[in-house]
Amino acid sequence: MNNQRLILLLVFFFSIMMLWDAWLRHGQPAQPATTAQEQGAQSKAGGASSAAVPSAPTFAAAPGAVPVPGSAAVSPTVTGAAVVKVKTDLVVAEISAQGGDLVRLELLHHHATENKKENFILLDTAHFYSAQSGLIGAGLPNHKSVWRLPAAALALKEGENELRVALEAAVEGGGKVVKTYIFKRGSYLVDVEHALVGVAAPAGASAYFQLTRDDKAPAGANAMMMTFTGAAIYTDQEKFRKVEFSDFGGKNKHPTASDNGWVALVEHYFFSAWLPATGEREYFTRQLGGGLFAAGVVVPFVGEKLNVPFYAGPQEQDKLDKIAPGLSLVVDYGWLTMIAAPLFWVLEWLHKYVGNWGWSIILLTMLIKAVFFPLSAASYKSMAKMRVLTPKLTKLKEAYGSDKARMNQEMMELYKKEKVNPLGGCLPILVQIPVFIALYWVLLGTVEMRGAPWLGWITDLTAKDPFYILPILMGATMFIQTKLNPTPPDPIQAKIMLWMPIVFTGMFLFFPSGLVLYWVVNNTLSIAQQWQINRMIEGGSKS
Repeated sequence: MNNQRLILLLVFFFSIMMLWDAWLRHGQPAQPATTAQEQGAQSKAGGASSAAVPSAPTFAAAPGAVPVPGSAAVSPTVTGAAVVKVKTDLVVAEISAQGGDLVRLELLHHHATENKKENFILLDTAHFYSAQSGLIGAGLPNHKSVWRLPAAALALKEGENELRVALEAAVEGGGKVVKTYIFKRGSYLVDVEHALVGVAAPAGASAYFQLTRDDKAPAGANAMMMTFTGAAIYTDQEKFRKVEFSDFGGKNKHPTASDNGWVALVEHYFFSAWLPATGEREYFTRQLGGGLFAAGVVVPFVGEKLNVPFYAGPQEQDKLDKIAPGLSLVVDYGWLTMIAAPLFWVLEWLHKYVGNWGWSIILLTMLIKAVFFPLSAASYKSMAKMRVLTPKLTKLKEAYGSDKARMNQEMMELYKKEKVNPLGGCLPILVQIPVFIALYWVLLGTVEMRGAPWLGWITDLTAKDPFYILPILMGATMFIQTKLNPTPPDPIQAKIMLWMPIVFTGMFLFFPSGLVLYWVVNNTLSIAQQWQINRMIEGGSKS
């Protein structure tokens, strides 16, 4: 097998690896069918979806015991339910009287995906996504109860570091429960506190905290950038575990009983999570009616008060592990985390000095190129030697084209005589493939770059190039590289190699401009290195 064919196969292998990795980690689940019973519940609720209160957990049971859904009931966000607006320096939130749920969350420092003049909305009622909580026990209120809201909208005032929003619901037989959302300045972390007033907690009482969402992909998702949307559960024992929406409610898909960890719903760049303190808890996922899904945790209610932190915001990697162990894993690099995490650390370190993510990408590309310079040089030397041998290989094909065995024998003799290893140009490339894929996921998943400009027309490195200048440059540099490589003697292979820059240009039209910038710089450096080596090898052969 000649060197050109190996190079073609390696490029194909690289592309398949990227697509397969994306499919395994970020494939979108199929839409679940809605049963007749669920459709009936929807029609009775005036179009609202059904939901259920988790049953009391069995903390003494063996690990794996999952709370079983109770009877269907009206969704917590019934049309027309009163809401109270809450504004801090980072978010604008809406809390509903129906269930006391956090039903809308607007992030003031992050623009919307499709309309950059608007703010990004993480939790919402239109694209159903809410944070729910309640108590489990005789007469205790839950996310189906009606809670009394503050009389007017609330805002975090200048000089204040904390804003408390208290809701109340009556307990059957007397007393009440006060649910308090505690917002903090400069933080996406909200404490959610349940306190019993005038009544004692019944024996075996518990509290549940869940995230309810439809399975629609977030705005901006496309087939060229398949990112994971679904649940994630972390425990010290089983570490980070993703759960596809199609697996919600399934058995042995995730840890259930534990004394640590957290549960989250993850999407591209953003996530929300319930973060209970240490102690017993049971995790659950379940499919609800009307295409809704719930992931949550049940914890025992002991004493008069229970506080569980809630996070909803961007995947800012330098801050997440300070909030909870393992929380930075929501930035999911998959099986290449060991390579991707250091790459992001270097990229972030460069950004601290240059102050621009675009120039940081360029500098990181140059550093990676420098690290792999010896391997690249060996690869380009091998290809340059093959380029010199191309006329001789063409003559062998013409002479022995009808006798494949003889032609291969003569080719091997020629390689031996000229001291050329046909595999020499391919193996160094193979070693670099994991680094390329890891950097691909780093640039794809870094929320810190979202909305970050480079220069001129590139105003957002996570969005596609609005004028397609970078993808065209990438295709041009790829075409130049093809011309610097030895021409395959097989006409079909030669045509494929010429078409590949066009195909890749079409793919990169929809890639984030930060990714395309990396490829343009990498290709440009490769062209310079390859051209110099070709000139040296060809000059030496002529002399």
